[in-house]
Amino acid sequence: MRPNASETSWEESFLSAEHAGGDPPPRLTAWGVALCASGAVITAENAVVVTAILATPSLRAPVFLLLASLGLADLLAGVALVTRFLFLFCLAPSAWSELVTSGLLVTSLSASLCSLMGVALDRYLSLSHALTYGSGRSRRRAALLLLLVWAGASVVGAGPAMGWHCLDEPASCSVAPPLTRTYLSLLCGGFLAAVAVTLQLYAGICRVARRHAHAIATQRHFLPSGQPYAGKRGGGRGFSRLVLVLGVFVGCWMPFSLWGLLGDASSPPLYTYATLTPAAFSSLLNPLLYTLRNKDIRKVLLHACCPRRQAAQMHCPEDV
Repeated sequence: MRPNASETSWEESFLSAEHAGGDPPPRLTAWGVALCASGAVITAENAVVVTAILATPSLRAPVFLLLASLGLADLLAGVALVTRFLFLFCLAPSAWSELVTSGLLVTSLSASLCSLMGVALDRYLSLSHALTYGSGRSRRRAALLLLLVWAGASVVGAGPAMGWHCLDEPASCSVAPPLTRTYLSLLCGGFLAAVAVTLQLYAGICRVARRHAHAIATQRHFLPSGQPYAGKRGGGRGFSRLVLVLGVFVGCWMPFSLWGLLGDASSPPLYTYATLTPAAFSSLLNPLLYTLRNKDIRKVLLHACCPRRQAAQMHCPEDV
């Protein structure tokens, strides 16, 4: 049974696939306004980050290529949210608009998650291969990795448009129409695998950093060679930052990944929005956690905003 436009609630305004091509747009809701506003902020925020990285020749290390990829993925997520709003509340919703916006969201979120995993891999390699990492060969490898990430994300995101949807068979819908339950289950399974790999990489970062700190302290005779090292000054701050990064990462991605595996078309829509919102909100937090915490990017942005102020006067803490 297809609801009328006047009966459309805020819970049905985000991922509903039940509006036919000839139905008028639903009435504007507070959820729709929040959808458009968040998409606009995400787009503007990440556009600044991507522009700053691409316009600065000195920012060509592997980590900056990965951060640019992360910013581009989150920018596309913001564009997808704004496009979703336009199709829902300004134009007549159609099957085509459902497939396009869903595919764009899947592509952007997949590329964002894979870019986050690439950032973790970069941090691990930069610690474990500190003398050789960052060379031209490493940049070529990072560029190849990003090419594979975006090719894979594009193929995954093209699934709904290529026929992997439930518009013709509502019984096969997942908790996020028009995606089928099989498609979303595979997608969420991949998300959980990426989360597990990322957590393993950050655990490796902790091990390598602790081993290096122990070696330095031993060489400088700060402690006996057999005594384990426990950082006192910088270790606590670095560990708290790492906990913050991991907490936001897991908190944003785990709820929807688990709900996509456990729920089905008969599940309450409110649970879908409650778990999908943090995943989309991660696109708003990523520039703050990963990009703007980098002192080199902060210097570029400061110089663009205040050209007369010397960026060298800033005392910026190192990122994790």
